[in-house]
Amino acid sequence: MTNSIDTLFDKHQQTLNSALTALAERSFFTVYPEVPSGKIYGENAKKEGQAAFEARLNQPFELAQPGTDGDIGQEKSPYGFDLGISYGQSDIDVLLPAMQAQMPLWRDAGINTRTGICLEILDRLNKRSFEIGCSVMHTSGQGYVMAFQAGGPHAQDRGLEAVACAYRAMCETAGNTTWVKPQGKHDPLIIEKTYRIAPKGIGLVVACATFPTWNSYPGLFASLMTGNPVVIKPHPNAILPLAITVEVIQQVLVENGFEPHLVSLVCDEATAPITKVLAQRDEIKLIDFTGSSTFGNWLEDNARQARVYTEKAGVNSIVIDSCEQLKSVIHNLTFSLCLYSGQMCTTPQNIYIPENGIDTADEHLSFDQVAEALANGISKFLSDPARATEVLGTIVSSATLARIDAAADLGEVILASEVYHNAQFADATLRSPVLVKVQADDETKFMQELFGPIVLLIPTKDTDQSIALATKSAKTQGAITWAVYSTDTKVLAQMEDASLDACVALSCNLTGGLFVNQAAAFSDFHATGGNPAANASLTDGAFVAGRFVTVQSRRHGS
Repeated sequence: MTNSIDTLFDKHQQTLNSALTALAERSFFTVYPEVPSGKIYGENAKKEGQAAFEARLNQPFELAQPGTDGDIGQEKSPYGFDLGISYGQSDIDVLLPAMQAQMPLWRDAGINTRTGICLEILDRLNKRSFEIGCSVMHTSGQGYVMAFQAGGPHAQDRGLEAVACAYRAMCETAGNTTWVKPQGKHDPLIIEKTYRIAPKGIGLVVACATFPTWNSYPGLFASLMTGNPVVIKPHPNAILPLAITVEVIQQVLVENGFEPHLVSLVCDEATAPITKVLAQRDEIKLIDFTGSSTFGNWLEDNARQARVYTEKAGVNSIVIDSCEQLKSVIHNLTFSLCLYSGQMCTTPQNIYIPENGIDTADEHLSFDQVAEALANGISKFLSDPARATEVLGTIVSSATLARIDAAADLGEVILASEVYHNAQFADATLRSPVLVKVQADDETKFMQELFGPIVLLIPTKDTDQSIALATKSAKTQGAITWAVYSTDTKVLAQMEDASLDACVALSCNLTGGLFVNQAAAFSDFHATGGNPAANASLTDGAFVAGRFVTVQSRRHGS
């Protein structure tokens, strides 16, 4: 056992060292390639991943954890078929005490042991990226490439970032020291001091349906690294990606002498939710949640025994003041607005444009011309059926469809949402973005999150009003991302000051291959924790520091 664990830390130490360097420098870094290429992952990796996913269908999914009895599971692919997978139903009165009993052994294993095991888990998850990608696609409704990237390598990047961040935080204090205080004519006072990391308790990760792994891995690995057992509570519609994750974790734990249920899966169904009961258990001391503001606020208000980290709803804004070439702006925005049918917490919703129009390098364009250009850009981009299928993915919930259909009530429809068809999955629901012009004095219509492919174009008196409305929206409704387009350095500085005031990540003049939706691990913080959209950031020091305490002991030396 000891040799195996020491080998794991040594095996992955270069990865850890590189991750720590990237974390400090905020530079590009990944060890998990995002391209689903056979040359990288193996010529048969895609076929094997697809076969592994298909072998899961219509079968029970068994995990090694106590207190499991009965079957649960009603997952249906948004692409139109039942997964038919059943999962064990957990008796938390049995499971949680059993997990709690394993905490001392995991705590006492030490920082290096936990680090080596977590890095091994991530390495093995990466090797399962194609299987996980298929499972994310058929639970979240993402297109295949996005599901592979966001569900696999990008999620693993975020997990590794949490590992490195937690490692750095735990190593800030020496393990022991000899404290010597001079006493003048008397012998010095010598005290031997020891400092140990103590975990808080069981961590609960409450996962979402749209990004089941990407949003879960940071909290999962931050808690596990800092000595805490972890319960993962997946969304009832997206259990499989996290069940595979727990399966891999349990295999690595067992191989290294730990009980598998140190990390466990607790499932429920929409008709019989268990999250509120689970979140208020005394054993639960940490909670990571991604989802609606309503439930996130409930957790913050009611799970008083736990430290709660939430990412909730927000209204993301774009301010268009001026630009060099509108064509390049439209090209960038079109992809951002269409990607995964707007079902991302980073998708822009409100686009503020001066009612008198904008200046470009060649001409002045009216508000209507900018709006028409954006509408035409979206239509042209989605005119290729294969591209539309891959980029849009599918609409996950009936509530999102209802919001799309009701968007016409908000104002003047500039571009109606169109129905698209997936040639491979006839029952998939594909919808393009709807663009609606909403007046700036009608704040009740745009000062709210409208999750899905709904884009509001708001004519403002001037750019100052655009920035003021974006700021008000972020402070009252929350926001994770902002973007601005301007050739005026004063406007860019003004927007940067506003983003600091509202605590929102800002992107300036994006026209190339980087999009406002995207956040790169080790360089970009996802959310700030400084406005109502989230009370935590992925992944800063505060995200890991509250998951453990440092306990010292001291005795007289000689």
